[in-house]
Amino acid sequence: MKYDTCVLVCRAMLSAVLVLMIGSTAAAQTERILHSFTGGSDGLFPESGMIFDGKGNLYGTTAGGGANGGCSGCGTVFKLSPTASGAWTETILYGFGASFGDGIDSLSSLTFDGKGNLYGTTITGGGQQEGTVFELSPSLGGTWTEKILINFTGGTDGGQPVGGLVFDSVGNLYGVTSVGGLHGFGTVFRLTPGAGGTWTEQVLHSFAGGNDGATPTFGNTLIPDGAGNLYGVASQGGLHDYGVVFELVRASGWAEKVLYAFPGGSGGSFPEGSLVFDHAGNLYGSASYTVFELSPTSSGFWTEKTLHSFVGGSDGASAAAGLIFDKAGNLYGTTGTGGAHRGIVFELTPTTAGTWTEKILHRFSATGGDGTFPGFGTLTIDSTGHLYGTTTSGGSSNDGVVFQVTP
Repeated sequence: MKYDTCVLVCRAMLSAVLVLMIGSTAAAQTERILHSFTGGSDGLFPESGMIFDGKGNLYGTTAGGGANGGCSGCGTVFKLSPTASGAWTETILYGFGASFGDGIDSLSSLTFDGKGNLYGTTITGGGQQEGTVFELSPSLGGTWTEKILINFTGGTDGGQPVGGLVFDSVGNLYGVTSVGGLHGFGTVFRLTPGAGGTWTEQVLHSFAGGNDGATPTFGNTLIPDGAGNLYGVASQGGLHDYGVVFELVRASGWAEKVLYAFPGGSGGSFPEGSLVFDHAGNLYGSASYTVFELSPTSSGFWTEKTLHSFVGGSDGASAAAGLIFDKAGNLYGTTGTGGAHRGIVFELTPTTAGTWTEKILHRFSATGGDGTFPGFGTLTIDSTGHLYGTTTSGGSSNDGVVFQVTP
């Protein structure tokens, strides 16, 4: 089953369960809807986080909708621009599925290069229907032109990329696929630009499905350290089969090192989303019902600390997105359920005793008008501390929203 089909089936099953639950009172509203998707040409089902440009515009993707109806809406890349009145205006930069072999269904966050071009992935489409890496380039007339950098085949090169991309200092792109590779459990890949605008793929690691992990999924954008090593998560596999945090060590020819194998229970399970570093070199992430910290030791090992365990109910549940820091060292994230059963936006604040205190900034209401089920995308924060994110459904047409939350 293709992953996009699985997403729709799982979403429908989740919605069926949730309608049987009893809603609870939402927290005081600090949320503002910037855009409610209608499911038409403006897109539907935004699954990923967003990024800012230097002018304060937001950019993101949707997994469905768009003007190209040959695949019942193949997804979009969109921009939201603030106006003088305080409203936000959506512009569709590109609608996927414009031609045969184009990408379909983007679950990817985007990244800019130094020239203002955008890069991302689609989970399906391409020549073999196993996904693509794409580039969008702006023109003086305000239009954007798409270029497919690579078509995945689902074989040893990987297939169905579900995360965003990251550049290194010399212009190479790095990402993950959820299937394919030598063993079928996904890959970490690098794309290197060449003459004439060509790009060449190299698979840096093929997950074997054993202790090294399996199936990187859901918003997993790799992060580099100062030495160019790459860090990410695989949501399955590992010593206990509950997923791993891994490092690809550049100096060792991109050898994989498992930093932590999730044991399940209070130790966490099934990590998803991107990791984030603090200034001391500790790693932070989400693993279903926990938020965790990994700290390096002088012996080369990493120790895990659970910062918060979600208990469901009015608290959150199913943390699948990455985390971000503010300038004061507080952590922010979302959960896909919990709260009023439709997910939450939360803040974790460190205390002098070494513990972390959770504050729920917003509970998405049972009515769904303010959005439901935050996806797998990391929140974005602006210079004044406002948080921005997406929900996969809810809003005026139940096709998802872009929201702003003020802590």
